[in-house]
Amino acid sequence: MLSLIQNEWLKIFKRVGTYVMLGLLLLVIGVSGAFMKYDDIKSEVPEDWKATVTAELAAQQQELEQIEENGFNDAYRSYLEEQIAINQYRLDNDVNPYEGETAWTYVEENAGAIMFVGLFAIIVAASIVASEFSWGTIKLLLIRPISRTKILLSKYVTVLLFGTFLLAILFTVSLILGFILFGTDGNSVHLAFVDGKVVEQSIVGYLIKTYFLRTIDVFMMSTMAFMISAVFRSSSLALGISLFLLFSGSQVTALIAMKFDWAKYSLFANTDLTQYTGETQPLVEGMTMQFSIIMLVVYFLLFQLLAFVVFNKRDVAA
Repeated sequence: MLSLIQNEWLKIFKRVGTYVMLGLLLLVIGVSGAFMKYDDIKSEVPEDWKATVTAELAAQQQELEQIEENGFNDAYRSYLEEQIAINQYRLDNDVNPYEGETAWTYVEENAGAIMFVGLFAIIVAASIVASEFSWGTIKLLLIRPISRTKILLSKYVTVLLFGTFLLAILFTVSLILGFILFGTDGNSVHLAFVDGKVVEQSIVGYLIKTYFLRTIDVFMMSTMAFMISAVFRSSSLALGISLFLLFSGSQVTALIAMKFDWAKYSLFANTDLTQYTGETQPLVEGMTMQFSIIMLVVYFLLFQLLAFVVFNKRDVAA
């Protein structure tokens, strides 16, 4: 099994496209660092930060009153209520939000680049099985005294390892570049609105948790792309469907959730587990992390069942 994974790993890194993806990821990290450093230099720190936060708080409270009078836009109302609570907490506990950028805030900013990691992982997952059929090399694999299950499992494990490898690069390079550009002097506390109240979280623990939870989306989309690749033997189909759903699945699900509660059973309503940590609100009222984890397990098992059953029963000569 280990030799199969090593073989698949070598195949990935023999492709020029792999190094292009690595280069693009490093470019995204570097460009975001340059822009963030420029903004940090140009930004003016308020002399009286409490007066600034008080003004923001008053404006948010006024806007909330207007929304409540209109009686719609629950999502934005929830967002305003969270921001009001956080700003009030800052004033009550002397937490200055204008202490400048740090390595930690830079790593937090680059969490958005996890989308690129997901994109690159999907590209690999969509081709790792289908390419064997298109190139005709699948017969060379299957004539070996190794079960089809082990062959497919080694490919899937390689996809997960590649995604983890890209995530490690994103986090490590961001942290190193953040130390160089911004240092660590500044606020080391992250404020989150959880269960109706504001809580202080260690910025390091928050970042580790955020990166971990956001990778769920990467791995689930990669698993779906891998399944499509194994079932339909088409890398272009797997790539097209997976990328379309990656960029539009959450938005479409959010629109459906505005009218129908059954949207909570959609895969895309459950992949973002940060909705339970105070970053955003659950897509459908009443959803819990336990529910989302159960749904993710169900979808994961379904994808794996389809991939392995079809791959094991397929007539390669056909």
